[in-house]
Amino acid sequence: MSARVDLLDVNLNVLTLSAAIDEMDAAIAKRERGYVSTCPVYTVMLGHERADVRAALNGATWATADGVPVVWAQRWLGGRGAERVYGPDLMQALCARSVERGYSQFLLGGGPGVGEQLAANLQRQHPGLKIAGVACPPFRALSPEEESALVSEINGSGADVVWVGLGSPKQDLWMARMRQRLEAPLLVGVGAAFDFHTGRVAQAPRWMQRSGLEWAFRLVSEPRRLWRRYLIYNPKFVFALAGQLLRGSSRTPQS
Repeated sequence: MSARVDLLDVNLNVLTLSAAIDEMDAAIAKRERGYVSTCPVYTVMLGHERADVRAALNGATWATADGVPVVWAQRWLGGRGAERVYGPDLMQALCARSVERGYSQFLLGGGPGVGEQLAANLQRQHPGLKIAGVACPPFRALSPEEESALVSEINGSGADVVWVGLGSPKQDLWMARMRQRLEAPLLVGVGAAFDFHTGRVAQAPRWMQRSGLEWAFRLVSEPRRLWRRYLIYNPKFVFALAGQLLRGSSRTPQS
């Protein structure tokens, strides 16, 4: 299992995308249950500030650096070889591996019709991909009866991978709470990947992603929804990271 770096009290795996796929593939093959939290700056900062989110992220089998600034921070803190493991790319790469291995997918999240459209797109891009099921839970909290019905639906599908697109930190808290009730080996929180891969939300050009400027593209694209995430939490991240670097409190515990 990959090493981890403590970034603002969140233990992030030091990974490349290919290494992440290999580790997750091995876990699925062994039927080992785990979950994946993909962590941009916003999620790291919520983990830094909120004990419940921090517990969910640190309880993940893999907590990946979803944003380029998070990768830079990992490297500054001693995580040599760290690369971005971005939710939308992770979905594409693991679906490709799933076709080779015969793993089936369950898509949980998105608005009405998004899961079905995503399933069609993924199967077109990855011929032979097995989609075990799709569910779009309401935005509100589920009743115990609704939650039990959802668990039964996912377990009854026989899925090997459950893609959770509920947004951060909701998806991370949900995976941590539901992990023991779900039989699928792997749960993966991928946030906006549902909207990106259905074309409902535009992705930043690759050069902006590589330059750490994806946040600016998304802010311009969805200012009313995302202004707080980027204009408040990005500066908070910079100051908090500077404090950690000045204290010399980085460490790379092995998981």
